[in-house]
Amino acid sequence: MSEQIALPLLIGMAGASANVTAEFAGSKAAQLARMAQLGLEVPPAFVMPATLCAPANVDDEQTLRALDQGLRTGIARLEAATRRRFGDSRSPLLVSVRSGAAKSMPGMLETILNVGLNDETVHGLIRMSGNPRLAWDSYRRFIQGYAEVVHGISGAVFEQSLADMMRREGVASEADLDPEALERLSHDFGEISVRLAGHAVPDDPNEQLNTAARAVYRSWESPRAREYRRLNKLEKLAGTAVTVQAMVFGNAGIKSGSGVAFTRNPATGENELYVDFLFDAQGEDVVAGRRTPGNVAQLAARLPDIARRLNDGAKRLEREFRDVQDVEFTVESDKLYFLQTRTAKRTPRAALRIAVDLVREDLIDTKTALGRLAEIDLAHVGVARFSGSAEPIAVAIPASPGVASGRIAFDSACAKQLSDAGDPVILVRPETSTEDIAGFAVADGILTAAGGRTAHAAVVARQLGKVCLVGCRSLVIDEARRSANFGAAAIREGDWISLDGDTGGITLGKRSIVTERPEAEFAEIQRWRDQITK
Repeated sequence: MSEQIALPLLIGMAGASANVTAEFAGSKAAQLARMAQLGLEVPPAFVMPATLCAPANVDDEQTLRALDQGLRTGIARLEAATRRRFGDSRSPLLVSVRSGAAKSMPGMLETILNVGLNDETVHGLIRMSGNPRLAWDSYRRFIQGYAEVVHGISGAVFEQSLADMMRREGVASEADLDPEALERLSHDFGEISVRLAGHAVPDDPNEQLNTAARAVYRSWESPRAREYRRLNKLEKLAGTAVTVQAMVFGNAGIKSGSGVAFTRNPATGENELYVDFLFDAQGEDVVAGRRTPGNVAQLAARLPDIARRLNDGAKRLEREFRDVQDVEFTVESDKLYFLQTRTAKRTPRAALRIAVDLVREDLIDTKTALGRLAEIDLAHVGVARFSGSAEPIAVAIPASPGVASGRIAFDSACAKQLSDAGDPVILVRPETSTEDIAGFAVADGILTAAGGRTAHAAVVARQLGKVCLVGCRSLVIDEARRSANFGAAAIREGDWISLDGDTGGITLGKRSIVTERPEAEFAEIQRWRDQITK
């Protein structure tokens, strides 16, 4: 291994690498570098390259030494850039440890936030920020994230502990827990980790960082990541890089939050900023699908300047990359940070409209547009609707358009069983998780009780062309009994249900579907082809 391969690549700080390639550093880091060069506010970061992934995963000693040294070198540069110290008890540097392959794999690989927190640095964060709620909220998040990713502990046990704390405190949302309750919750989470993993989350920030980076590399070989690569023909990718970035805090109060913005509607292709945003939250809250976020109008009502700067930055990125962008961002105390941009996953229906519109706007030429549409079976692209009318029993948030009727499955195993029997399937879940990727692949539609339009799972559903409704508040699922309720209406696994991905309506029973072709867009594409062949 050459010394150069072991050195971290720097982003958004003095001495930052001028040419960061997606193949070497992952698409996430490459786009971070581009955003920094464009003058957008990007927290400083460094990257350990994808070339370390395979040897690290077989415990190659030279690679592991190189990884450790690279992490220490990169942290020293982050300390200099932020004027904070990793592990300091008064002004601590905290970091996120993120994955990033050469091609985007939304939600399939691991991330750990708030790395560097321990019983001392949590008080340093309180001193530095003056915000004890931020500190304890971040600490309990770190313990849970580390225990899940590094120790392999199920998130369900932490979610149950959180629910128990909310019940004891008499609050409806975790956002209503006060600092004292969050401090107790942090201790409870620590005890869960000791009980289930056999040892505590390490106090040493350098050990936290090293084990977190190795866990991110290991996630490359997880079943969900392997399945995603198989479904999307990405088996030739070499591995994931590891991006270590200075933390910014969306959970810092009422003028903070985290969100995802698409520069155009990825479901329909409409030219509108498409935003999911949660106030006083970290990014994982949005993309994990456990909470139902608000939209750009709610963001603009409270933080109008942030909404304007987000729109300006998003459109700038779309012009720079000449394609629709999927942008992750955080607002910390009324300051906007851009954390990621990537080419947006979109439905076939949206891809068709977007290609036509980008040509009309002179952002791409017809040859480029036809190249982007080459992998889409245009013969099956159309606007599906139900024949006849029916009264919905509930309404959810449309995340991917179209209509679907199928038999209800409450998990991926049942979805596959029903599909193998020849029936269309609707996967019904409390919230979608990227662990459900096998169920997505065989389902015609997806319905969740919680989550937003830009959760990783909704993004994957759109990419696969599946109808998806999220955030159905009246849906209560009893997985043990394989049943659910929409208010007074009861359903069981195997029953027929129908989803309308345009209106959000949910109806009982099997419905007939008709499809209308977007003839105007098809005519435009045929005209391009005729021009090329002349």
